[in-house]
Amino acid sequence: MIHSLKKAYPIASMCALVGVARSSYYAFARLRGERPHTTEVLDAARQIHTESRRNFGTRRMSRALRNQGYAVGRYRARTLMRLAQLKVSKHRTPRYRKAEGEAHIASNLLERRFEPGAINRVWAGDITYLRTRQGWSYLAIVMDLHSRRIVGWAFDTQADTELVIQALQHARRSRKPASGLMFHSDQGCQYTSARFVDHLKNAGIVQSMSRKGNCWDNAVVERFFRSLKSEWIGEQQYENHEQAKSDIREFVEKYYNFQRIHSAANNLPPALYEASFL
Repeated sequence: MIHSLKKAYPIASMCALVGVARSSYYAFARLRGERPHTTEVLDAARQIHTESRRNFGTRRMSRALRNQGYAVGRYRARTLMRLAQLKVSKHRTPRYRKAEGEAHIASNLLERRFEPGAINRVWAGDITYLRTRQGWSYLAIVMDLHSRRIVGWAFDTQADTELVIQALQHARRSRKPASGLMFHSDQGCQYTSARFVDHLKNAGIVQSMSRKGNCWDNAVVERFFRSLKSEWIGEQQYENHEQAKSDIREFVEKYYNFQRIHSAANNLPPALYEASFL
């Protein structure tokens, strides 16, 4: 309407009347006048938006459109998304429950010495969250820092102390470490709980913790989670918790431990690196 009446009435007045920003109108007019295939590009953007489950911002939208043969930069992608009224989904980050009772904070005994020299000397653990259509799922892992092998893991819909204990029990069953093993983690409420601290003491495991708010003190485990989410999960979304658990098992027990080359393991998969010392 504005475009058809622009010769009779001021554009600013018409934009104000219909509640449209002048910048949006001029962007539309520019695309209409200079690019006759705008409708085609908008349709492609809508399809990408749907297929990505509304996750693509302007950067990834422009890359996806370029992959389809459209010469679209980031700023034009922003204009197209505005014209097509495509809004990016904002996913809520899950909040972990706070620990009940007194938190038991251990000293940072590891001090970023991520090369212990032999297996079953230092383990490290942490928790991450995964989104499914049923809600959040949580993964706790235990890594042997010598080989970077995941020696224990647990998966559930609650990020509680039981989750990290199950991961540690899995690791102990599979490795049977001697007394004096060090276990390093952040100061998450699951690891500072009296129940977990007592579990470590009863198993003869020495506890070490990162300094508060310092993710670099547990960087190796953080890097594992990054690989899991960027290399394996990517943009897919799990339908339910069971599908997510099955896919995580495939990653941990087959791909990561036995196939994925790791630079810290002499460019071998962690399991094969360990086997080279036997």
